[in-house]
Amino acid sequence: MQISVVIPLLNEADSLPELMEWIHRIMNTHNYSYEVIMVDDGSDDNSWDTITALRVPYPSLKGIKFQRNYGKSAALNEGFKLAQGDVVITMDADLQDSPDEIPEFYEMITQQGFHLVSGWKKKRYDNTFTKNIPSKIYNAVARKSSGIILHDFNCGIKAYQLKVIKSIEVFGEMHRYIPILAKWAGFKKIGEKVVVHQARKYGTTKFGWERFVNGFLDLMTIQFLSKFGKKPMQLFGLVGTLFFLIGFFAFGTIIFDKFLNPEYSVTNKPAFFIAITTMIIGVQLFLAGFIAELVNRNAPDRNTYLVEDKIGFTS
Repeated sequence: MQISVVIPLLNEADSLPELMEWIHRIMNTHNYSYEVIMVDDGSDDNSWDTITALRVPYPSLKGIKFQRNYGKSAALNEGFKLAQGDVVITMDADLQDSPDEIPEFYEMITQQGFHLVSGWKKKRYDNTFTKNIPSKIYNAVARKSSGIILHDFNCGIKAYQLKVIKSIEVFGEMHRYIPILAKWAGFKKIGEKVVVHQARKYGTTKFGWERFVNGFLDLMTIQFLSKFGKKPMQLFGLVGTLFFLIGFFAFGTIIFDKFLNPEYSVTNKPAFFIAITTMIIGVQLFLAGFIAELVNRNAPDRNTYLVEDKIGFTS
C-alpha cells in the first residue's frame, strides 16, 4: 500500500462525504493504492454513522470510534498504530486541508527522501487575533528551542515515512509538536511545503482559548522529555546535589563561626535556617529523581484508549 491517510475528527459529519469523495478522486487520478483511516474522537453527532455509510461506496475507508473524547493526539496515535501505507498523511476533517496536496507530499517523501514534511498555511482564513498571532509566537519559540526550521508546527496536514510514525509516541497534547518528537527519535530530514488553507465550510472550530496556555506548556513538556524523559535522575539528582552542597557549605560556615565565637547565637541567624532548608530541598530533589526513575521504569503504557468500535480492519 502506498498511502495511508489518517483523519482525526470530532463532530464533522457534514464534511465527511465531501472529504472522502475528494480524497478518492485524487487517489484514482494518480492511481495510488491507499487507505483512509478516520478516527472518531467521541463525536456526539452522527459522524460514526456517516463513516459506516461511506464504507459502502468507498471500501478503502476504515474507521475507529473512541468511547469518549480523548483529544487529537490520542486519535492520531491510534491511527498511526494501524496505518500500513509506505507514506502516511494526516489531515483535518473540516475541509480546511486540501487533498489536492497529497501527490506533492507523496513525492517529497518518496523521491526527495524526507522523513517528514509539514504543511505551512502561509495564507490563513482564521481570526488574526485569536489564532494567527498566538501561532506565530508558538512557532517562533518552537523553532528557537528545537532547531527545526518550520513556520507552522501545528499544521494539520503532514506526510511521514511509515517508519517515522511507528517510532514515535503521540500523547497528551503533543500533536502540536510531532516534528520535535520525530527529530528526538532520530529522523532529522524534515521539510516544509506551502499549502492552501481553505475557509471552514461546515461546523465550528473545536479549539478554544485554552490552546494558548496549553501550547506553551506542551512545548516545555516536550523539551523536558526530550532531554530527561528516560533519565530524570540526571536533572533532579544534579539540582538536588547542588542545593545540598550549597546548604551544607553554608551550614558548615555557620558552625565554624560558632566554634570561633562561642557567644555567637546560631539559632538567631536567618542564615542558619536558610542553610538547613536548602539541604532539605536538595535531599527532596535527589529522592524525587530516584522516584521518577522507578516510575519511569515501571510505568504502564500511557496510550490506553477505550475503542468502542472499528470497521474495515482485518484484525
